[in-house]
Amino acid sequence: MQLPVFTVDAFTNEAFRGNPAAVCLLENELDEDKHQKIAREMNLSETAFIRKLHPTDDFTQSSCFGLRWFTPTNEVPLCGHATLASAAVLFHKRKNINPTLTFVTLSGELRARQVEDDIVLDLPLYSTYIQDSQEVDDMIKAAIGDGQVQDIRYSPDAKKLLVRLSDKYERSFLENLKVAAQNLPQFERTGKVKGLILTLKGQPGGKPQDYDFYSRYFAPWYGVPEDPVTGSAHAVLSGYWSQQLGKKEMRAFQCSYRGGELKMSLRGDQRVDISGQAVIVLAGSLTV
Repeated sequence: MQLPVFTVDAFTNEAFRGNPAAVCLLENELDEDKHQKIAREMNLSETAFIRKLHPTDDFTQSSCFGLRWFTPTNEVPLCGHATLASAAVLFHKRKNINPTLTFVTLSGELRARQVEDDIVLDLPLYSTYIQDSQEVDDMIKAAIGDGQVQDIRYSPDAKKLLVRLSDKYERSFLENLKVAAQNLPQFERTGKVKGLILTLKGQPGGKPQDYDFYSRYFAPWYGVPEDPVTGSAHAVLSGYWSQQLGKKEMRAFQCSYRGGELKMSLRGDQRVDISGQAVIVLAGSLTV
């Protein structure tokens, strides 16, 4: 079987930046174990599988598809950048005629639409709650050493720990942190954390290079030591920073070695629109 496969750099307008995802188009059913094997072979933080929901569906004409995401080791319930990448393949490579695409996923129905050069994702907005620092002190210290912390929150829906660094730090402090991500699981003793977000308040001033906040994201529990740009983490960060800054519209930058920019717009229904650009850098076929 030949599967169309693409590599897409998401949340960037430059090749080899942002977050790369593999996207596979499934014309027919795929053996269940093949999903994980393909994701392991692609060896990117996520591989997305777009499938037809009905035999008569068409990747150019239809507007609703199934979507699943796999890291090299696990299936995950939500992946923003691979959803952006999937929409980019359908819009730009399959020339899908619909203004909005709907994806049926483990996180419910997600929508993607084109707005000028951006693709806008409609994602769930995940709430955070104050976290007892004693339960997670060892893991935080393993991540940031003697760095000072301003706030600690936990999102039970996303299973992510949000650690806000002291406002005295600048962006360079977050960028230069050397995090031994592979060691984090051994210090996580609550059994509830599957991702660590480090975030820092920005200094927005209306200039193009200004951002409301910065972040880095680590998910060794899913075989991803550091994820370059993470839509699902921003589904957590959006609600937190909206409350802290009193803003519904925000711009953020994820300070990984590749880097990526995201724009967020909070709605009143526990949803958030997260938008960004994407560059398709590879198109081919996979023999299964």
